[in-house]
Formats: sequence, structure tokens, C-alpha cells
Amino acid sequence: MPRAIASSPNWFAGHIVVSSVMNGRDGSMLVVENAEAPEVPWRPGYRHFSLAGKAQGIGCAVSRAIVEPGAGAPLHVHATEDEVLIVLEGTLDVRLGEERRLVEAGHTISIPAGMAHGFVAVGPAPAKFIGFLPRIGETTFLEGGPPMGGGHR
Repeated sequence: MPRAIASSPNWFAGHIVVSSVMNGRDGSMLVVENAEAPEVPWRPGYRHFSLAGKAQGIGCAVSRAIVEPGAGAPLHVHATEDEVLIVLEGTLDVRLGEERRLVEAGHTISIPAGMAHGFVAVGPAPAKFIGFLPRIGETTFLEGGPPMGGGHR
């Protein structure tokens, strides 16, 4: 049975859901409650929350995003990193290379390293997704500029 690592654990499907952030520096498990993840300033209408990355001492990046209709990410490329976006709610108008497609909730977008891509949330409600990069590397923006707090060029 898993041990509780937060003050008020809730049981869900046989697992403990924790309600705190653990830093792991003392050898404890690194756990971030998704709803309490720190928000990183990104773009107007684009809320970005860091779930895992440099702050947890790991080399990959996992984030949660809430993107208002009309907002998104301009065309950009990760030279050496693949990217995965798991659309949880809403719809994204995604450009991947020369292809454009509407991607709705319940779908996953796989973006190969070196492939130019961008997206805009469309529809009546915000799009919500989880993003994953296996390494934290350089991003080059082909349109627009880097996000406010992204540390990209």
C-alpha cells in the first residue's frame, strides 16, 4: 500500500492523491499537485504551469496549459527535441510543417525534432493540454517572439 506523503491524502482508484509539492532534495518522492503547479508567465491568453523540469532537478519538461480561444504558440522549432501534446479539453488548430489540422480533446500530437509547428486554440472554450519535452533544449521562433518566462530564444 502506498504511504501518504501529504497532510490530507485522498484515495482515488487505489492510489493516493497528494496535496503538496515535495522537492526530493531530502530523498523524498518528487510530487507536484497539478492544480497547484507554479504558473510560468507565457503569452496573453496562454497560461503555462510547470509540472516537472529543472525545478525538480530533471532534464525533461512536462507542463499543463490553458489556452484561450485565439491565443496559442507562433511557429517555432525545437532543433533536437521531440514534443508531445496531449489535448485534454477544447480544440487546437495545429500547424505541423506544411500541414494544418484541427485537433480535439482526446487526441495526442507527436511533433518530431526539427519540425516547425505552432497552434491556436479555436472554438467557444479554452483548450487544455499536457505538454512533454524529453530534454530541455533550445527553441527557435520563426514567427513572433519567445514567451515571457520560457527562457527561449
